Amino acid sequence: MNAIAAAPEVSDTVLYLQNIHVAFDGFKALNNLSLYVTRNELRAVIGPNGAGKTTMMDVITGKTKPDQGQAFFMGNFDLKRSNEAEIANKGIGRKFQKPTVFEQHTVYENLELALSGVRGVMRALIYSLTKANRARIDEVLEIIALTEHRHQVAGSLSHGQKQWLEIGMLLMQDPELLLVDEPAAGMTDAETEATAVLLKEIAKDHSVVVVEHDMGFVHSLDCRVTVLHDGTVLAEGSMDFVQNDERVIEVYLGR
Repeated sequence: MNAIAAAPEVSDTVLYLQNIHVAFDGFKALNNLSLYVTRNELRAVIGPNGAGKTTMMDVITGKTKPDQGQAFFMGNFDLKRSNEAEIANKGIGRKFQKPTVFEQHTVYENLELALSGVRGVMRALIYSLTKANRARIDEVLEIIALTEHRHQVAGSLSHGQKQWLEIGMLLMQDPELLLVDEPAAGMTDAETEATAVLLKEIAKDHSVVVVEHDMGFVHSLDCRVTVLHDGTVLAEGSMDFVQNDERVIEVYLGR
């Protein structure tokens, strides 16, 4: 299906944004934006600078409250009525473009620090890991391809490896929905390819929304693509479909 999706039932979605409006001093950052993400879906969101991608992420995570519209998570959790901490605890994890890891700690310790329910560096490091905790850390290390680097200080990792570690830190909290901002930025070709594989693997058990500018990377994700422009959805469908949409070519991709 290569058309903008009709509104599904709220109960059928992980993320339900319907007619969202956000204005800053008269500027319409989001203008009648509707977006629906289902369980275990990998979705890419693209668009020119100023299209509303960051504001959309801010609405989903509770950083920005919409002026009007509906925003629900997991069917009945009202994002408009919840703060950032409540939303994170409910199961939405966000990874910003620049990796933020604890560079003086090892890869393993970073994942330990990210354990759900453990708050604060000192408290986390004296926290007694259960057998299940250790098994989960080992599992995530395998997923993010850092098993052999488990005792390496995070600050010595490559840029791509730091991105994977931060994604792993999100996975430690077992979110239902991951929001990932420009994961391929600054990566080598090999790291970019590995990141696409990683995100497709994660989407087998989680819903993942990826905001990205690298069109080659988006194509390799092989998922539904949403194109934003002027705060609303311009086109939606496969990458091949949106790349051939005349409106998308005009406002974003060029000829």
